[in-house]
Formats: sequence, C-alpha cells, structure tokens
Amino acid sequence: MTADVGVIGLGVMGYGFVMNLEENGYNVAVANYEHEMIDEVIQRHPSANLIPTYSLEDFIETLERPRKIFLIIKSGKPTDDTINRLIKLLDEDDILINGGNTHFEETIEWTNKLEKFGLNYVGLGVSGGEEGARYGAALMPGCSKETYQQIKPILENIAAKAPQDGKPCVTYLGTDGAGHFTKIIHNGIEYSDSQLIAESYHLMRHYLGLDVEELSDIYAEWNQGELESYLVEITAEILKKYDDETGKPMIDVILDRAKSKGTGKWASQTALDIHMPFSVVTEAVFARYTSELKEERVKAAEIYSLEYGTFNGDVKSYVEKVRRALYFAKIMSYAQGFAVYHKANDIYEWELDEKRIAEIFRAGCVIRAALLEQIAQAYSRDSQLKNLLLDRYFIDIISEYYQDTRDVVADAMKNGYPMPGMASAIAYFDNYRSEVMSADMVQAQRDYFGAHTFERVDKSGSFHYEWFKL
Repeated sequence: MTADVGVIGLGVMGYGFVMNLEENGYNVAVANYEHEMIDEVIQRHPSANLIPTYSLEDFIETLERPRKIFLIIKSGKPTDDTINRLIKLLDEDDILINGGNTHFEETIEWTNKLEKFGLNYVGLGVSGGEEGARYGAALMPGCSKETYQQIKPILENIAAKAPQDGKPCVTYLGTDGAGHFTKIIHNGIEYSDSQLIAESYHLMRHYLGLDVEELSDIYAEWNQGELESYLVEITAEILKKYDDETGKPMIDVILDRAKSKGTGKWASQTALDIHMPFSVVTEAVFARYTSELKEERVKAAEIYSLEYGTFNGDVKSYVEKVRRALYFAKIMSYAQGFAVYHKANDIYEWELDEKRIAEIFRAGCVIRAALLEQIAQAYSRDSQLKNLLLDRYFIDIISEYYQDTRDVVADAMKNGYPMPGMASAIAYFDNYRSEVMSADMVQAQRDYFGAHTFERVDKSGSFHYEWFKL
C-alpha cells in the first residue's frame, strides 16, 4: 500500500492529524523518532489505513509523488534537524508542511532555502489544540499559490467546518510566512481574550462578592448573546467543577501563576516591528509575567496591606456593566489584531484577507466567537477597512458601551483590583479617537535633547528649533 500523505511526529497533535487524515479517506504513512509510539498507534487502530515506517528512508519511499509530508513536531532544533535530513531524501516538487508553532520569519528563511532544492514549503498555522487536530482545526497555510492548489483538497477535508455556512476553516493567505504570521496574531488575541475574561471573573468574584455557582450561571447566560465564544463557554464550565480532595471549587485550588509558551510575546514583538499598537495583548502577556512573580507578590502584599473596596450597589445592573466592558475590551483587542493583518499585507506583500481570516476563525480554533461573524460582515462592507472601530456596527456598540467600560475600570482601580487588559482597551480607544494627542510634547522633547526634528501643523516638512538660542 502506498501512502497519499505522511505525518512525522506522533505526539498529541501529530496523532490527531493522523487519525483525522485517515478518517477522511487518506492512506497515511507515519513516522516518529520513538518507534514504540508508532507501534502503539498501529495496535490501537489495526484496521486503519496507516503505514508504519521506522526510518526516514522507508517513510519517503512509501509516499506517492509529489510527496506531501506534515511535520508535527516541536519547533526549533527538532524541526530544523528533521528538515535538514529530509532535504537529502526528497525529490523536486515534494511538499513539506510544517504544522508546528514556528515563528513566521523562520518560515520565510526555510521557504527560501528549500526553494533552491526545488522543494515546496508550507508554513501551516494550526489552531484548535488536540481536539482540533483530531476533528478539525482552523488552518492557516502560507506558501505559493501552486503549492496551495495541490494541498487544498486535503486541508479542506481535515479543517473544521463553520457552523454558519459549512465552509472549511482554511484559506490561502499568501506566500512563505503568511500562515505562521496569521497564527501568531491569532495567539496574541487568544492571550487577550483569556486575560479579559479572567479580569471580569476576578472583579465579580472579589468586588461584587459573587460565588462560583452564580458566576457560572452568568457566563453561561453571556454565552447565549453577543459574547458567545469558546472561552466564555469553558469559563462557565470551569466554575462548576469541584476538587475531589478538598471539596473546594476547582478554581480556588489552582495557583494564580499562569505560564506561557512565548507566542503571545511573539505577537507583541511582531506588532512592534511594524509600528502597530497591540496593547491589549501586550498587557495580557505582562499580566502572565507578573503572575509568575508569586513569591514577590506575596511579600509585596504583606508590605502594602491595603484594604480592597467592596461593592454596595445593585449587583444585577453592575454585572451588565461588566458584560459590556468585556465585550468592549474584546472588540479593542480584535480591532488591533485585524489592523495588524491589514498593515502586514502592505509590508510583506501577502494576501491576508481580513474577511476570510475572520471566517476561518469561526470554528475549530480557541478564539472562535460570535464576534467573528460581525468582523467578517464589517470587511464585507469595506474590504479596505483599516480598523474595525470605523465600521458602523462597531461604532454603534462602542458608543453605547464605552462609558460602562470606563466606569468598571475606574471602580476597579479605586478599589485596588488590577484590570490591565480592560484599562489598556479603554486607553487605546481614547488614543485612537483623539484628534490631538500628547505626541506634540514628545516630539518637542525629542527635538530638544536630540535634534530629532518635528513636523508642524501649518506646513509640511521636517523642522528643528534652536531651543538654546538667546
């Protein structure tokens, strides 16, 4: 039996890809450096159309030409070493599909390198985790158009399908690093989504004094409206669970120290490199870093033993304020992310279609949400929209919700509850809507201490003022 496609890497994600491909009718060659994992998969699925191979040479020989190979292994050195070994074994026009979390700049480098050997390289962003790999993820390919046409049927078959219209959650995004770039920004939005929900939970739990059952019901209700999303849904579920050992709510036995794999940092750095604000995501990254300083925070809490304020008003109406603040802040984060996509198209000359990106995020991925349908509609109205804040739907929502957001953030600050994500969202809004910002003073200072020049309001060009003249 020859294989239609091959997968190298049988970890959680790789195994999911293998079974997804097999159940969609493909004969799949499998390879893994730990051979016992190959045997385990074959024993678990003896009747499946899987071809075990125990060397890269055998793996290559099993595949139909042009070969289509998924690399689902750890990024960095493991991926680099595997590609360097494969180069010596592959033939011209074979296709390597890297489905790992790889930085888009590395993908650009590998694309250029493999091109010299006549090989096609695909940087495939994958969102959806273990479940997505197994049953359908949001897929973000970056490669030549010719290569995409060859792998398009496979990707469409294994991708998640949007519940609204059944469309596969995959689309062509552009050459070389476009796919992994799209995934990086997606992951940044995921960081902010998670942080904003956590802030809303923390405020309602500790400021309003609501218990976990009440909060679970609130998030479940929110998930039936405009905040409908995977992360809100699982938040409601998390708050229902109790620890078997202590009988306490599960959330109360989990240490408040969140880890990160670095993709949020990549998102912030990427936006900085192209001079675009991504402040809500960046604050979410900083919040995780601050959470890692648990011992220092405990010591600081002893030193600054300040009282936290408590709420004395109408809880039901305030919960609605928090809901609006969460949706407002979420809009700011997505607006920043999609503005980054828009700018990246100009810089890297890709084909990032904001409407299609919103559509492929509607299923399979962690940030799937009802909001994405509104984003897709906004770009249907104006494909060249530079920022979602300029679309009529978002103008109406923002105009209605911004004061509630401002009130919630102000209350949190006055009463000692940190809300860095929501605070950055309202700050971004205030900056973006300001016809005149404080940057005139910044420009004056730069010119004063470094003669960096400035622009004038009354004529074009660059100018310098002799600040020290008598």
